[in-house]
Amino acid sequence: MAKATAKKGDSVKVDYTGTLDDGTTFDSSNGKAPITFKLGDGEVIPGFENGVEGMSVGQEKDITIPADQAYGEHHEKLVQKVPRDKFPQSADLKKGMLLTMKAPTGQQLMARIAELDETTATLDLNHPLAGKTLHFKVKLVAIN
Repeated sequence: MAKATAKKGDSVKVDYTGTLDDGTTFDSSNGKAPITFKLGDGEVIPGFENGVEGMSVGQEKDITIPADQAYGEHHEKLVQKVPRDKFPQSADLKKGMLLTMKAPTGQQLMARIAELDETTATLDLNHPLAGKTLHFKVKLVAIN
């Protein structure tokens, strides 16, 4: 009998390690429970979902995901200079720091301080992995 393979509608458990082009690990299930998601529901980035589809339990695979199948391209329009006086005086701003902000719609947004000078903070509202090719080493642990 042929081994079952993961298909749309299946709930799957996956162990993974994600790295960037330079080999830096940005996320991993190592030491944690595998992630569980339903194929076809869009719970994970499209390239990851497509890479897992068709795998059988116990199979290991390397997946390379271009930015357009991951977190999208980096958009300059999402990088904005904000006067420092718009931040609370108590805020200890540092380059690289992540801030949670509220959009006029009430939606919560994450912004990274890309640059900082005496008068302005340059905020980048792109996802931190936007514009990057992602590499995953995955192992399908279970199909439910």
